[in-house]
Amino acid sequence: MNIDIGEQLDVDRPAAEVWAVVADYAHDPQWRGGVTAMDPTPAGAVRVGQRTDERMRFAGRAYRNAGVVEAVGPGRRFAWRTTAGVDAEGARSVEETGVGTCTVKLELRVRPHGIERLLAPVLRVALRRGLRGDLARLGALVEAGAGAR
Repeated sequence: MNIDIGEQLDVDRPAAEVWAVVADYAHDPQWRGGVTAMDPTPAGAVRVGQRTDERMRFAGRAYRNAGVVEAVGPGRRFAWRTTAGVDAEGARSVEETGVGTCTVKLELRVRPHGIERLLAPVLRVALRRGLRGDLARLGALVEAGAGAR
């Protein structure tokens, strides 16, 4: 059983400016709830093969996940998957919707194992709530202009 969720947010900032934050994992602790550290290798904008070391807290538990960027583009989109830790994959995209406005989309697929499978309905609600919170923090960050610094 997979948990597939996606959320999006309209942002009153240029797509290129928002992409600069969304596509640089070093910014993740600023807008992703529970992420305490994110170390991309190599540092900088996402690229195919880039590896990540993520430390986070979710539902009162500490997690450490390793990941890899699987695809970048066309446009402003990238896909990732975990290589250790939680069994997950997803994508982030930023689409220009007008002059100085864009839509950010976050997609997530989690494959629970063991006892977590029994908790999948509750986990789905918590993950969806988490994505919505992440998007709200991202929107506030970029609309304040803080993410580009």
